[in-house]
Amino acid sequence: MNAPLPPIAKTLANLDLIPIEDLTPIARDTQGTNEFLHRVFQQELISSEALSKELSSRFGSPLIDLSALNVDLIPKDLIEPKIVERHLVLPIYKHGKNLFVAMLDPTNKSAMDEIKFYTGLQVIPVQAELYAIEALIQKIEEEDNATLDDFLGDDDIELEADDETPQNTNAGGEDEANEAPIVKYVNKILVDAINRGASDIHMEPFEKELRFRFRVDGILHKIATQPISFASRIAARIKILAKLDIAERRAPQDGRVKLKVSKNKAYDFRVNTLPTVHGEKVVMRILDSSAANLDLSILGFDEQQLETYVKTASRPYGMVLITGPTGSGKTVTLYSALNMLNDPTKNISTVEDPVEIQLPGINQVNINEKANLTFAEALKAFLRQDPDIIMLGEIRDLETAEIAIKASQTGHMVFSTLHTNDAPSTLTRLLNMGVPAFNVASAVELILAQRLARKLCVSCKEVAELPKKVLNEAGFKAGEAEAATIYQANQKGCPHCTNGYKGRVGIFQVMPISEKIKSLIMNGCTEEDIEKQASEEGINDLRRSGLDKVLLGVTSLEEIERVTNV
Repeated sequence: MNAPLPPIAKTLANLDLIPIEDLTPIARDTQGTNEFLHRVFQQELISSEALSKELSSRFGSPLIDLSALNVDLIPKDLIEPKIVERHLVLPIYKHGKNLFVAMLDPTNKSAMDEIKFYTGLQVIPVQAELYAIEALIQKIEEEDNATLDDFLGDDDIELEADDETPQNTNAGGEDEANEAPIVKYVNKILVDAINRGASDIHMEPFEKELRFRFRVDGILHKIATQPISFASRIAARIKILAKLDIAERRAPQDGRVKLKVSKNKAYDFRVNTLPTVHGEKVVMRILDSSAANLDLSILGFDEQQLETYVKTASRPYGMVLITGPTGSGKTVTLYSALNMLNDPTKNISTVEDPVEIQLPGINQVNINEKANLTFAEALKAFLRQDPDIIMLGEIRDLETAEIAIKASQTGHMVFSTLHTNDAPSTLTRLLNMGVPAFNVASAVELILAQRLARKLCVSCKEVAELPKKVLNEAGFKAGEAEAATIYQANQKGCPHCTNGYKGRVGIFQVMPISEKIKSLIMNGCTEEDIEKQASEEGINDLRRSGLDKVLLGVTSLEEIERVTNV
C-alpha cells in the first residue's frame, strides 16, 4: 500500500514541478516525519530557494527573508510548540485579528485551520524557505531553553538588601540558593530588566517550566524559561536578598532588594512573593528615583491642561485627585507637581505604600500596617506637624477620605489618588464611600484622570492608510483626520524600539470643579450628568485627548483603542 502523500507533495505534483512517481517513494520512506522535503532537496529534484520562489509566484504569498527578523519581536507564544513542529510553521507578525505565519506550503489548509482554531485569528501565509524556518525555530528554542550554565560569566555588580533586621532565614534551602549559578542567574535577570527599561519582573512557576517576563512600556514580554526544578532555588535566592523568610512558602511576603551597579548608581526592587499551585510566584517592581523625570511639560499635557493643573496645584488649600488604574503614571504626575511646589518656604509631607520616588526636601512616610501606621493615622499625625502640602498615596476608605477633606478645608493643599475610570466617576465614588455631598463640593478643586500610551518609535513609524469609516468610528471629527498624517507602529520594530514603540506618554482628562459641577453634586447628580456638564465646558475626555495625540503623530490609533476602551 502506498503511503499517503503529504500536502506539499500533492502541491508539487499538481503544479507539475516534480513527477508523482518520484515523490511517492520519498513519501513512503519519510512517513510520519518532517523529512520529506529534506529528501527532495537532497536528491536535487528541486532546490529550497527555487521551490519558495515558485510557490510565492504561483499563489501570491509574499516571500520573506527570515534571517532579517528580530527573534525578540516574534509572537512565538501564540502557537503551541507542537503545531510549529508538526507543520514547520512560525508566526512572525500579529496585526489586529490577522496573524502572518511563515510557512513553506501556502496551500497547507490543515495547518492554517489548526492555527486559526488555536489562536482565533485569521491566518495569512507568508512564503519562506524551509531551512530558514527551521533555523529560526531552532534559534528561538535555544534562547527560550537557555540553561544556568549560559550565565556563568562574571558580572561586575554588588547586591545589597535593606539594612533592616533579617527575618528568620531557616536554612532549609539556603545553600542551594547561594550556589554560584543561581546567584549569577538572578543577578543577570535583574541587570537585563534594567537594561531593557522594564518596570516589573515576573517569575512564574508552571507545571513544567519556570517563566520570566518583563513589563516594558506597560506590556509584558516573555524573556526566558527554565526547568521547573530551579524554581524553588531561584525564589529562595531572591527571598534571601530581600530579607524574607525562605522557609515560609504558604503566605505572601514583601521585601526590597538594592542593586548597586556603580558607586553612585543603585536601583531598588520591591519584591512580593505569592504561593501558587506550582510554587511561589515572585514579582519585582523596579524603583529608580533618579530616572523619574519630574518635568510637568514633558508628561503629555496639552497647553490648556497644563495651565489648569499648575494653577490649581499652586493654590494654598483644596484637594487635587489623580485617578487611573495601577501603572497609569499617577505617582509621577503627583510628584511632578510636588517637585514644582517644593521650596524651603513650604512643609510638604507624603504617605505612601510604599514610597516609590524619593525627593530631597519632602518628608516621606511608608505605610506600616503592623505598627498601625495607616493612611488615616499618618494623616492625623501630619495635621499636628504644621503642614502646607500633604500627599496621600491613595484614599482607600471613608475615614481617610474624611480626614483628607477636613485637611483641605482647614488651609492645607491635599493631593491624593483614587482607582476610578475617569474624572466624573471619581466624584460619584467619593459619594458612594459615604462622604457628604457638601464636603465633596467644597473640598475638591480638580480631578485628573490619566492613562499611559506607548509612543511610536520616531525611527521606524509608518504612515497608516485607514478607511474613512474607521476614522469616523474612532471619534475623529469630520475632515479632521484627513488633514493630518496618521502613523502606525512598524511591528517588526528596529534597534531603537520594541515592536515599533519606544517610551510612553500621558493621556489626560483634566476636570476643574466648576460652580455648575458643584451645584450638580449638591443636587444629587449622576455620573452622566457630570460628564455632560464637563463636555459642555470644553473638557476633553480621555478618548478625545488620545485622538489628539494620534493627530500629532505621537502614538497610533491602535494604541489609543487599547488604553481608552474601558
